[in-house]
Amino acid sequence: MAKTTLSSKNQIVVPREAREALGAKPGDTLLVVVRGERVIVLQKPRSPHSAIRGLARKAYPKGHIQKERASWE
Repeated sequence: MAKTTLSSKNQIVVPREAREALGAKPGDTLLVVVRGERVIVLQKPRSPHSAIRGLARKAYPKGHIQKERASWE
């Protein structure tokens, strides 16, 4: 955990350990996600396609989709 301060211009410096964890370099775009009272800073993926690739395979156990489709009949 690192600490940072909000400036009078409402800016923050992303601490070194956070930049290193994200692999962020000067000029990179970061995404700021607000979830209720929490704020999450993410590195913007270079390719949106590669960022979501394979998510469905991990979300459902093997055979789940076939069983679901069979239940519709």
